[in-house]
Amino acid sequence: MSALELKIPPPIVALLIGVAMWFLSRSGPSLELPLFVRAAAFIVLVLVGGALAIAGNLAFKRARTTINPFKPEVTTSLVTSGIYRFTRNPMYLGLMVGLLGWAAFLFSAWMLAGPVAFVLYITRVQIMPEERILAAKFGATYSDYTSRVRRWL
Repeated sequence: MSALELKIPPPIVALLIGVAMWFLSRSGPSLELPLFVRAAAFIVLVLVGGALAIAGNLAFKRARTTINPFKPEVTTSLVTSGIYRFTRNPMYLGLMVGLLGWAAFLFSAWMLAGPVAFVLYITRVQIMPEERILAAKFGATYSDYTSRVRRWL
């Protein structure tokens, strides 16, 4: 798994999982729920996920630090304000909430496996390597931040 660390852009991971969810939804048992309800849930969750991701991105831009997921070592400042007071990973959380919306739209028995797979994969190959780098770079300040704010929610 370490060979994959910081290699695949998280939005691509979410897209690949979303495609896999679609294929799985076609092969597994389908649950009945009106299209309007599924579409409404999809829209609401994608908008919430998008808002989380945009809030994280804007906070990084305000702090003039990198959002490049491949190079956390070039981070110039530790962002702990705004959305980062509630979650350490709002951009990844936004992608996961979007996948929850997709799961709601597909509404098949196995669809929650997609968001769970995303959380497990991103935690292991993206977040944990980022955390190691940020801990080395920001020391006690980062440690204090991680003790106050959860990784996801």
